[in-house]
Amino acid sequence: DEALRRPTVGICNTWSELNHCHRHFRDLAEAVKRGVWQAGGMPLEFPTISLGEIFLNPTSMLYRNLAAIDTEEMIRAQPLDAVVLLSGCDKTTPAQLMGAASANLPAILVPGGPMLNGHWEGQTLGACTDCRRYWQEYRAGTIDDATLSELEGALVRSTGTCMVMGTASTMASLSEALGMTLPGAAAIPAVDSRRMRIAELSGMRAVELARNGGPRPSDVMTDAAFRNAIRLLVALGGSTNAVIHLTAVAGRLGIELPLDLFDRLSRETPLLTSMRPSGKFQMETLFEAGGIPAVLKELAPLLELETVGVSGRPLLELVEATPTTDARWREVIAALDAPFKPEGGLAVVRGSLAPDGAVVKHSAASPNLLTHRGTAVVFSSPADLARRI
Repeated sequence: DEALRRPTVGICNTWSELNHCHRHFRDLAEAVKRGVWQAGGMPLEFPTISLGEIFLNPTSMLYRNLAAIDTEEMIRAQPLDAVVLLSGCDKTTPAQLMGAASANLPAILVPGGPMLNGHWEGQTLGACTDCRRYWQEYRAGTIDDATLSELEGALVRSTGTCMVMGTASTMASLSEALGMTLPGAAAIPAVDSRRMRIAELSGMRAVELARNGGPRPSDVMTDAAFRNAIRLLVALGGSTNAVIHLTAVAGRLGIELPLDLFDRLSRETPLLTSMRPSGKFQMETLFEAGGIPAVLKELAPLLELETVGVSGRPLLELVEATPTTDARWREVIAALDAPFKPEGGLAVVRGSLAPDGAVVKHSAASPNLLTHRGTAVVFSSPADLARRI
């Protein structure tokens, strides 16, 4: 039968009505299917766990490893030649990368994309930085129910992940640096037509990966690729959660990422973007400024450019093909020789409270907090914290 002779490409879909970040994934999966069909493959969609940060209590981190197991076993157990991973909300991306690394079938990741910027009374709003800020004001009684309702509508204008440089945007960006996405895939807004186009192209490329037998995740996510991802992490002022996620993904491939490596690379790599909560802008603006390819272009002298991602093109070739950031976008993406800060966004600290080390995003901290003496407030559990704060 002709259909059975085609390369079989699985589409790992984490769609759920309980996961706002992924509510457009049915359309995204259809776009991937179009690409697979166009390239002569057979697309077959299957579901896995969907981890939406908003409704999972106390945190979706409890389920990351379960989602990784689900992803790995579904890839292993089914007759697939390659797989396309639809990822989005915080823990989904690392879970899928972990599962794909262990299964080691040719795989390509398609991030769901960030929400559009929010706007309210002349302000640009971003989830979840402003969610938390205004929730504190509501609890303090400085805004009323009607204002809170208005803010909620203004904050969440579309489907997609949080548009600040939180965990979701960070992990999508690092997936691009690792080489697990097509170039430019991380920052395209969820509802932008180019998001569907990158999904189609990813489906087409997945067929090529299936026919060629790779590159596989173990070929793509090398030691050098992880070091590149860490440099991008600190240049973005990305989420501290990326430390535990990158460490977990690397561990699936037998690669160790000690805390001292993050600390050293952050001290060697300047902060090159002004992204909230460390700066002024959000993912929609970063996309307009050139996205992650533009940041990697600036970082190129510090990167290991021999790495090759799922596109099949060396990183050197990709950065050479990327235009230099236009002067009008220098408020968003700085030049390497004129950074926003001379060191990257993260630092490792050690002391009596954390003898094995702890990670701080000093790029987003108030300077007066970097040296502080005060009374410790101790909570016995998340429920105790919620009751007392």
